[in-house]
Amino acid sequence: MKVVIFAGGVGTRLWPLSRKNTPKQFEKVVGDKSMLQISISKLFPSFEWKDIYISTNFQYKDVLKKQFPKIPEENLIFEPAMRDVGPAVGLMIANFIKKFPREQIAILWGDHLIKKDGEFRQALKVAESLVEENPEQIVFVGQKPRFASVNLGYIEFGSEVKKVGETPVYEFRDFKYRPEEEVAKNFLSDNRHSWNLGYFVTTPKFLWKQFEKSAPELFEKLKLISEAVGTLDYEKVLDEVYPSMEKISFDNAVLEKLDPKEGLVLSVDIGWSDIGAWEALKEALEESESANVVQGKVDLMDSQDTLAFNYTEQLVVGIDLEDMIVVNTKDVLLVCPKTSVPKIKKYVENLIGTDKEGLT
Repeated sequence: MKVVIFAGGVGTRLWPLSRKNTPKQFEKVVGDKSMLQISISKLFPSFEWKDIYISTNFQYKDVLKKQFPKIPEENLIFEPAMRDVGPAVGLMIANFIKKFPREQIAILWGDHLIKKDGEFRQALKVAESLVEENPEQIVFVGQKPRFASVNLGYIEFGSEVKKVGETPVYEFRDFKYRPEEEVAKNFLSDNRHSWNLGYFVTTPKFLWKQFEKSAPELFEKLKLISEAVGTLDYEKVLDEVYPSMEKISFDNAVLEKLDPKEGLVLSVDIGWSDIGAWEALKEALEESESANVVQGKVDLMDSQDTLAFNYTEQLVVGIDLEDMIVVNTKDVLLVCPKTSVPKIKKYVENLIGTDKEGLT
């Protein structure tokens, strides 16, 4: 099976650490490895370097090659422009449909935290075996919800179809995106919903057919790129065609139009967290809700439920802090309540066109 990790996002909600030129997936958010390095390390020893592919924006080519010298250069798929996830997945499939159309592929994302490595790899192997049995389907890997999140998407699943070892396999029903609080509480307790991680296993041939059926205008442009794969014209065609594609999410382009009969769901506990924002990172790392999470030279006194990350040599001191986010970098100090984290993205957007645009 081939594994494709998508790493093209900017990660504005983790500003000021994550910026457009050095997004979060390439930064050492936690510990001494980048988020992408941590994500890829979870694949071993079940997978080999030659079977790992990374899809990202062309501007990150140098940092990618520096961080992953063992990944063959031909396994790096670069987007010449940012056109959202729909075209990004399509570009990957446009390449794969020429190289190994019927081989199982796993789609993953490079900015997540997974604590239960073994369970994660086992889930991928179960999904691989299911697609090997029936290549005309998608097997979604969902995380059993730990709390009633209103910020995550959910996968609704039906009856148990079978078991692979100890892993139950369920019918796929539908997607639910960011439910209201009461709905999320029901999802937590009904044993019919998992957090939607965006992880799935399928084949290039099946996804190619889904693009053709569900996103015909996008498919026609992808077909032009695919025809050029392996030729001297590939870069030229890619640069001409890809930037003209509509910006559309993969969910809107393909997955929301999927026939439920063509999907299966694994609802597993892999200790998954989306650390797309500072408060989510705190939830992923905290020992308890009231505990503080700190990194770097930080002293907190009489404080609780606070994340304080210091990426400088200067000492950061916090007194009587509660429910706060403190992030100190060499040129920006961010201080805000956890509840105000969603405003970070808006603030960064407002810097564009000002004398502070260089900070974005």
